[in-house]
Amino acid sequence: MPNSSSISEFLLLALADTRQLQLLHFWLLLGIYLAALLGNGLISTAVACDHRLHTPMYFFLLNLALLDLGCISTTLPEAMANALWHTRHISYAGCAAQIFFFSFLFSAEYCILTMMTYDRYVAICKPLHYGTLLGSRACSTMAAAAWGTGVLYSLMHTANTFSLPLCQGNAVDQFFCEIPQLVKLSCSKSYLREVGLIVFSVLVLFGCFVFILFSYVQIFRAVLRMPSEQGRHKAFSTCLPHLAVLSLFLSTAIFANLRPPSLSSQSLDLTMAVLYSVVPPSLNPLIYSMRNQELKDAVRKMISWTHFSRDKLFICLYK
Repeated sequence: MPNSSSISEFLLLALADTRQLQLLHFWLLLGIYLAALLGNGLISTAVACDHRLHTPMYFFLLNLALLDLGCISTTLPEAMANALWHTRHISYAGCAAQIFFFSFLFSAEYCILTMMTYDRYVAICKPLHYGTLLGSRACSTMAAAAWGTGVLYSLMHTANTFSLPLCQGNAVDQFFCEIPQLVKLSCSKSYLREVGLIVFSVLVLFGCFVFILFSYVQIFRAVLRMPSEQGRHKAFSTCLPHLAVLSLFLSTAIFANLRPPSLSSQSLDLTMAVLYSVVPPSLNPLIYSMRNQELKDAVRKMISWTHFSRDKLFICLYK
């Protein structure tokens, strides 16, 4: 049996058996990837360029969009290349990079979503202290802490995972390198260190979840006490997109990583991986822009300015 020192590459799960289906998966993944790039790119550019959106809520939304761009760019390009070129190979270093960046971006995104909850809590429950508690320096510090936490979390998991001796071959039952799938390749009992680290991580994430739950209980209590129907509608319109994104993120991630082994199968593992790694980055821009008129106006303004600049450039070139 091969051990970790003799493995130079891994074999990822093929998305389909026939060439026609592989090409179909390639075009489907390409469409999803381009939609995610467009949506998150538009939000990032609109927030960065429009001074009216330079507020804590949109600052955290900008960070979320950037993390979504990185998250989906870590997994889909490799899967698309494998489907297009009819291959399953990924190098040892490429697999390690995939695990590091995906763990980093995924954990940082959870931190940002937690901070967005705090932002909504302060805005609705403590509006008079909003400028003090969430000034530009405080927001920058919180965002830096989220990204830094993601790096440390990812370093621990990546180093620990690739220090495990691998005795079960090099075939990964997933379309990208995923920690649980690599742990399955490790020797018996040697995986307990990574399981212990995962349990510790789950406890920390559960602490964040309790904070989010407590914050939203306070938010809904404050909203229901508002005398103005217009005020309640405005408060709900800023909270519901975040709550939808958070629910999508947590439900898919929890079920994918904490479901009992009896519910595990190759097709179910693949479906859950797509749900938590591909669906949230693709749908988040749509969810946030659906009820947000300020963001829609900023995107329209940016697009119209782009068309105007392009037309002006063409006029200058043809003079």
